[in-house]
Amino acid sequence: MTTPASRHHTRRPRHGSPHTNPYGGMGANEKSKDFSGSLKRLLRELRTDRWLLIFTLFASVISVGLSVAAPKVLGRATDLIFNGITSRAIASFPTKEAAINALDTAGRTDFAKLVSAMNITPGQGIDFTALSHILLICIAIYLVSALSSFTSGWVLCIAIQNLGWRLREKIQTKIERLPLSYFDQNSRGDLMSRVSNDVDNISMVLNQTLSQIFQATLTILGIFVMMMTLSWKLTILALLVIPLGGMLTGLLMKKAQPHFRQQWTSTGEVSATVEEAISGHEVLALYGLEEEFNDSFQTSNTRLYRSSFIAQFVSSLMMPIMNMISNFSYVIVAVGGGLMVAGGSMSLGSVQAFIQYSRQFTQPIGQLAAMANSLQSGVASAERVFEFLDATEMPIDEGALSFAQARGSHVQAGQDEHVAGRVVFDHVRFSYTEDTPIIKDLSLTVEPGQMVAIIGPTGAGKTTLVNLLMRFYELDSGAIFLDDVNIAHLNIDTVRSHIGMVLQDTWLFDGTIEQNIAFGAQNAQREAVVAAAKTTAVDRLIRQLPQGYDTLVSNEGDTISQGERQLLTIARAFASDPDILILDEATSSVDTRTELLVQRAMEALRQGRTAFVIAHRLSTIRDADLILVMESGDVVEMGRHEELLARGGAYARLYNAQFATSFTEETCEESQ
Repeated sequence: MTTPASRHHTRRPRHGSPHTNPYGGMGANEKSKDFSGSLKRLLRELRTDRWLLIFTLFASVISVGLSVAAPKVLGRATDLIFNGITSRAIASFPTKEAAINALDTAGRTDFAKLVSAMNITPGQGIDFTALSHILLICIAIYLVSALSSFTSGWVLCIAIQNLGWRLREKIQTKIERLPLSYFDQNSRGDLMSRVSNDVDNISMVLNQTLSQIFQATLTILGIFVMMMTLSWKLTILALLVIPLGGMLTGLLMKKAQPHFRQQWTSTGEVSATVEEAISGHEVLALYGLEEEFNDSFQTSNTRLYRSSFIAQFVSSLMMPIMNMISNFSYVIVAVGGGLMVAGGSMSLGSVQAFIQYSRQFTQPIGQLAAMANSLQSGVASAERVFEFLDATEMPIDEGALSFAQARGSHVQAGQDEHVAGRVVFDHVRFSYTEDTPIIKDLSLTVEPGQMVAIIGPTGAGKTTLVNLLMRFYELDSGAIFLDDVNIAHLNIDTVRSHIGMVLQDTWLFDGTIEQNIAFGAQNAQREAVVAAAKTTAVDRLIRQLPQGYDTLVSNEGDTISQGERQLLTIARAFASDPDILILDEATSSVDTRTELLVQRAMEALRQGRTAFVIAHRLSTIRDADLILVMESGDVVEMGRHEELLARGGAYARLYNAQFATSFTEETCEESQ
């Protein structure tokens, strides 16, 4: 893989995180820690679109206010009909008072009380004109209420999608600011789950709940006011069952929350396992590890199934419970209202409206209870996203200098002069974990234009050394100087803009070969790309492809071989025209003939440039200006090839062992 100066470097993890399973993903015991705090933080993320939310609330007020007023208006229509029917029943009496007296005399006291509470004239009948006006008003009320509700939902959807867009943008920005250690210790599959699944779940939950929360809360308040205006006695009766519903809701929420947390943690585990299985499919097939990965997937998938089932089952109990409470309330109101109508203290239309209100009153309470459980799912996802956004970042470069500023030079804005390439490691100490130092006390001076070869056994600190130069990690102590400027005082992008790096693990993005070579060089023309390809001996191979430089390649595709991929990444580094070259086993994937061509190209390119070469093939570094032999984080030997051989130390032992192995292999090949 070739990284241009401003790109991030990735490598395989050195050690696992305590929160990762063997195949990636978060551990099963990872739980959200602060539901209310995370919910408040999530709502603060919506402040950017607060005017949209205010408009949504305003539209919800109109919608709910009209819908709440409608039953009372319909109650007036019921009263008109009932009054008309009753007036016909007493049409034989000249006045209402005469009818009341006659009913009392006949012993029909209840009916007399009912008539006395009504504003009627005997024989008048139903006023269809007034009734039609009321019905038209009701239709208008419902239409405007529906339009306001639609507008509220539409505007809220815009605000929620804006939130999802911003969260993804923050995650992408966060990725660029995180140190390599974070990606070493966490699964890519789990990270992808946070970017996609968790953010999508947040958007879905908020889109479903916020509008309903607005409307449900306003509906409860509005209905309570209307019920109190109709009859405070019936209101008290209707609300007697509400505390029971509140207790049951709280109990179910407490029961469901851990399972929602586990649900989204398990989702990350499943995503991590699938990602590992896909990216390492060939290795799995080679070693017959399909069953092991399948067992891991089944474990995570079963955990996801169980947590999802329990969470959804508990949530589904909300509406049946609230419906049961609503039915209790309905029975109480119906009996009490009937007695009040019979007693003449309340009209039939008012009782009808009150019953309608009481049925509507428990419905938004049930919605709030159901949404509370759904909101737990969204907050569980939000906590996972916030946990990632709160991860420790690399040191902030605010106020960091460019090379020109550090030297007091004056250059045009956006430009920086080339560096000579003098690199000094001054008592550098570094460790991935506090208890295990990798580089203990390294001091080294590399002069401009020198080719420095770094060799040593696995884990000696070779790659770590160049990672520190690239500032992929920060030092524990000591300093690294580039042209006598401490790189810790420089902008990170400025440091990397002067360095080109080629890794043992190749990486190509989805695009053409030309785009991949030009990836590290801004505004690179076709001529520059072709020149870089010719220098690295890959031009001939590219022209043999059907589409040449326009051939589409990807990191996972098999259009070109591994050796050709390595050549493309080397060409990418050449095209960026760096001042310093870092080659980490850059020729390990090419054949011997191609390696010779690349060695000649690198020899021409490194003229006037400082080059760091990490190599296991010691035959490729004989001409290095300086060879560093590293063991356990320290440079145990330093010098040129002939000097180190003459000493008979660690380098001589490595060289003789490798030469003897190569001689034996060549002899066996010739004998065959």
